Amino acid sequence: MDSIRPSDVGEVEQAVQWALAGSKTLEVVGRGSKRVIGRAAQWDATLDLSGLSGVTLYEPEELVLSAKAGTPLADIEALVAASKQELAFEPMDYAAVLGGPAASGTIGGAIAANLSGPRRIKAGAARDHFLGVNAVSGRGETFKSGGRVVKNVTGYDLCKLLAGSWGTLAAMTDVTIKTLPRAETEETVLILDLEDGAACKAMAAAMGSFADVSAAAHLPAAVAVRIAETQSAGGAATAFRLEGVAPSVVQRKSVLQGLLSSFGPLGTLAASPSRALWRAIRDVTPFAAAGPVGGHDLWRISTAPTRGVEIGRSLVEQADAEILYDWAGGLIWAALPASTDARAPLVRATVTACGGHATLIRAPASVRAAVEVFTPEAAVLAALTRRVRESFDPQGVLNAGRMWAGV
Repeated sequence: MDSIRPSDVGEVEQAVQWALAGSKTLEVVGRGSKRVIGRAAQWDATLDLSGLSGVTLYEPEELVLSAKAGTPLADIEALVAASKQELAFEPMDYAAVLGGPAASGTIGGAIAANLSGPRRIKAGAARDHFLGVNAVSGRGETFKSGGRVVKNVTGYDLCKLLAGSWGTLAAMTDVTIKTLPRAETEETVLILDLEDGAACKAMAAAMGSFADVSAAAHLPAAVAVRIAETQSAGGAATAFRLEGVAPSVVQRKSVLQGLLSSFGPLGTLAASPSRALWRAIRDVTPFAAAGPVGGHDLWRISTAPTRGVEIGRSLVEQADAEILYDWAGGLIWAALPASTDARAPLVRATVTACGGHATLIRAPASVRAAVEVFTPEAAVLAALTRRVRESFDPQGVLNAGRMWAGV
């Protein structure tokens, strides 16, 4: 398969126009860190956007940053950290679970996949921090949406549409995002050895309190033992992160400990081990490709936090799954023993019964070609998706078939 590596917007436009003229399809990638997520479709050529790299504007006092879409996330995170800021949506690094090189994701890829980490319950996902974009549609036309200010309401908010579209609508060439001040410090409160149902109740209590928790996760015993910061617990660990200035964190920790003391024995992690723990949860390192369940199929399931444990229990009982709960139970990572269909019928039925969405993140190409990787859409929504796709890319040039067959 040919590879096209443009160095500017004009060359991206030319590449799409070339594909249109020859009735060809293009695989759109940045640095390929999430390349194996999605259906195992085939394309005529690869549009490699890694040559579009570099920060084009950063104004810390205005909390805004613009960068070319192929700019490594690691570079952006290092730059904003030097100004005591961060990307509050805490984008995960898929390297561990997919077996790729660490820190190889790009800002364009983070937006296209609408990434978010444990702070999602407080700060939102990538789309909530996405202010503006320059992109080339499947028509071979360059367009711009949004701007460099938070309150920008001119025209249609195409940024929200492109976030999570996995490159199927347009090839983003430059993006503008919001940055936020980084917390002065953080601590994590742990409840030890809770079963999943009790952990769900504890997380709900914490999220409804005045403690202002910025992350809540439950690690069953088999998962907790694979993270250095929770190994010594000897069982399950339910974690709650507190961020902010030191006096506030101390006060809120006292409130949280008083609230949670009735659930079981408590522990705490200071700033450094707390950061390490939440990086491991963000990147799902207990289910790493090089780890004990590296050969398992891996599903990412989002649902209402009150239904998360119900889904997790069902998959454990019926499919011998291992589960990690994030987002106070609203995000479930489920590693299932490998099978010819990734147990897709069971996963879909279980999630449908409780409400939510399930995405197959890791499975062999033969499995991803045979089952729905993304949640199948209802007929009305599928028709809308098709019309939107046809508006941006009527000939199906960009990442055709990556999300759903024929789309």
